[in-house]
Order: sequence, then C-alpha cells, then structure tokens
Amino acid sequence: MAGTLDEMAGMPQGHSIPEATVSRLPLYLRSLQELLDEGLATVSSERLAEMAGVNAAKVRKDLSYFGSYGTRGVGYDVEYLLLHIRRELGLTHDWPCVIAGMGNLGQALANYGGFHERGFKIAALVDASPDKIGTELGGVVISNVDELAHLVAQHKIRIGVIATPAHAAQDVAQRMVDAGVTSILNFAPTVINVPDDILVRKVDLAVELQILSFYQERRGTGTDFVSATP
Repeated sequence: MAGTLDEMAGMPQGHSIPEATVSRLPLYLRSLQELLDEGLATVSSERLAEMAGVNAAKVRKDLSYFGSYGTRGVGYDVEYLLLHIRRELGLTHDWPCVIAGMGNLGQALANYGGFHERGFKIAALVDASPDKIGTELGGVVISNVDELAHLVAQHKIRIGVIATPAHAAQDVAQRMVDAGVTSILNFAPTVINVPDDILVRKVDLAVELQILSFYQERRGTGTDFVSATP
C-alpha cells in the first residue's frame, strides 16, 4: 500500500502538516497568483478564504503551520506568501513528468499547457499502441512503454501519470516503480498496488460524478446533507 501525505512528509511526529491542509495549499497558491497578477500587495484571510472556497479560520490555521500569521489590520503579504507556499509545495523548480497512456484523457493531459506554468514539465509520453508511437503531442514524441526506464533515467523523472485503461494500470505502475518513479498520479479506474514508500494520488472522474449525483439527488428531494468539502 502506498504512503499517505502525512507519512511521506518525513516530519517528526506531532509536527506533520495535516493532509487536508496540504490539499488546500494549491487553492491558496492559485488565489494568491491571481491577486499578484491584479497587482495587489496584501490580502486578508477573509478574502483569501473566499477565493479558495474555504472559511477564514481554516485559512489562518493552515497558514500557521508554516509560521505565517499575517499582520492584524493589514493581512498577508501576497508575494511573500506565494513564494512561501511554492517552496513548501516543492515548486521552486520544474518537475519532469511522464504520462503513460495516450487515449483521449492522456492526449488531453499532454496538450494541457497549464502544467508548465505550475512547475511541471511533461518530459515523456509512452503508450503501447504502434499507431501512437512516434507521433507527437504537445511537442513531445510518444515513445514505446518499453522505453519507460530509459526515459525516466534520461529526464530524471520522479513523477508519473497513469492514464491507461484499468487492465493496464498495474503493469504500468510497476514499470514506473522499477524505473525509479516515486510519485504517481493515477487516473485509471482501478486501485494500483505499489510499495509503501511510493506516494499515490488517485483521480477517478466517474467516482467524483457519482458523489455529485449523491448530493444532487438529495438536493432534489430536500434531504439534508453536509458539505462534501473537507
């Protein structure tokens, strides 16, 4: 079983950052970047909370883990906080990534230009289909999945993205682990088994839609429910 975010943080017991807090940091980062682009120098916890879709108390608590308490009556320094969160997220340099599986989802991910802006470079694309191998997506040539180990070593890749069909996901995950990938983002609709020291995040779009359906069904019938937001 893969490790949790708290376990992977490598911090002493009692000083780890809660996984829920880590999951909100990208929301703060995006909001702070918008504020910086607008030329704003400071932001209140209330405004940052509104932009991130959480409450102000949660913002203050989350940022306190990093020693960022803001200034009463002034708020947080946008540029300083932006740089601080980028550092905590390991985004002070680009992370080369590999995407495995060049179906519709894999192609969409490969063509998405927003990754590079956020510190992630798509360095390699792999697939098993002869029809796709040798073609180009987003400026990167699709390679045979058998070349995965070579590509990981060549580009010093530590992050892999699995966008394969479910039946191929475990094999690809094992190939990534054997090649030296230590973090995996899994879009395949299945659970992958990897060693405990490999960090895995799973994104199942069908599951997310089913959760929305659960709440929508109760909204339509007037049944009370609590927010799904962590």
